[in-house]
Amino acid sequence: MPSGSNPSSLVWLRDDLRLDDNPALVKAASLDGPLTVVYVLDEASPGVRPLGGAAKWWLHHSLAALGADLAAAGSRLLLRRGAAAGIIQALAEETGATTLLWNRRYGGPERAVDAGLKEWATGRGITATSFQANLMFEPWTVRTGAGGPYKVFTPFWRACLDGTEPRLPLEAPRRLPPPAADASGQPPASESLADWGLLPHTPDWSVGLGATWTPGESGAHSRLEEFVDGPVEDYGTGRNIPGVEGTSRLSPHLRFGEISPFRIWHTLREHFPQQAPSDVGIFRSELGWREFCWQLLYENPELASRNYRPEFDRFAWQTPSESELTAWRQGRTGYPLVDAGMRQLWQTGWMHNRVRMAAASFLVKNLLADWRLGEAWFWDTLVDADAASNPANWQWVAGSGADASPYFRIFNPITQSKKFDAEGRYLRRYLPELSGLDAKRIHEPWKADCALDYPDPIVGLPESRARALDTYQRLKDT
Repeated sequence: MPSGSNPSSLVWLRDDLRLDDNPALVKAASLDGPLTVVYVLDEASPGVRPLGGAAKWWLHHSLAALGADLAAAGSRLLLRRGAAAGIIQALAEETGATTLLWNRRYGGPERAVDAGLKEWATGRGITATSFQANLMFEPWTVRTGAGGPYKVFTPFWRACLDGTEPRLPLEAPRRLPPPAADASGQPPASESLADWGLLPHTPDWSVGLGATWTPGESGAHSRLEEFVDGPVEDYGTGRNIPGVEGTSRLSPHLRFGEISPFRIWHTLREHFPQQAPSDVGIFRSELGWREFCWQLLYENPELASRNYRPEFDRFAWQTPSESELTAWRQGRTGYPLVDAGMRQLWQTGWMHNRVRMAAASFLVKNLLADWRLGEAWFWDTLVDADAASNPANWQWVAGSGADASPYFRIFNPITQSKKFDAEGRYLRRYLPELSGLDAKRIHEPWKADCALDYPDPIVGLPESRARALDTYQRLKDT
């Protein structure tokens, strides 16, 4: 313990970059003695997956916002980089911490780090306590009648809704104890956020991200307020129309824990104190899908690299040519809905969910590419890519996952764009070379009677659909 100091507490923040409804931080605020708040950028612990480029951009700005919020509350955000267990152990000894607090994580490698650290703390007389903060229904609390995990979403979500109402969110502490200091009165040294190099080396790449998002707790709450004041009441329809602001766009804020699902849940309760519109229930079920994905990862830590359904280990994926893969990544496949989505992804770090399904289906079914290729690209380019939802959703589209899309469901990008973007508003936003086409021709530009700076389709839909169905049928027959 530092000379002359009082016993102190240490809060280790991870994917919970907020003051509001942060149980670990609220508990620490109630304790006597100094408080050290630390974030560790851990890319060194075994099995922990390094962040993608878009997520790193978000993390940089989120940590900057969190640091300012903590400073306003009388505290300070300490930054360290490396294998988390060793860093937290060293910092606990450096600050004389007698209490170690964190909010629980659910990925396999992360749980292993936490368990080892708790064992270390117990052996040294340090109280290590974890809290439920980022899932409303923790995986081990939702079980089938046989005691196992659910493999289908609908009964999973029904069990959640039939259980205990999610707890009320905790208010952010107004003031926090000052940080620990050594005998000379100096706080522990912090690394520089700028030195972490989280921002892209080519500034132009992140211009669209900065124009689209406001990372941080304040941005998250503003996004929620805008959503409940309008789009939520038409969510059932609006969520399928990529050309309008019909979704919450809360996913990256949830991914980094800038807002808690408890806060979202009860904000909806407060906004609709009587019978809520059915659209609100549909939105709540999307929160439920996120919880379901985390249960899948909890039970299957290798969800991003291994087929959930082992029979897909025999599936005859094809290796796309480099030109095909590049065309998909760059939004140059010749199919406007797929291309608009992939360009939206590159420009903003996000893609409308209806379009995500179409773009993913095109890769894994029309090109018969292994779903892991798409999952890796989305991991690197999505600001909301998390360890559970990203692989679970890709496996859902591929048919290899839990409660998966039927193998014969192959999204037709032409049909989808005509149905959900009939006037071509979304297509024109991200495909300016097609902006001169009318609402009829923009969905099938190869039929236009004018020269366009737009590629021909890289694969035929009928032929590639037939190939996919044949390949899936052969797997089914074996």
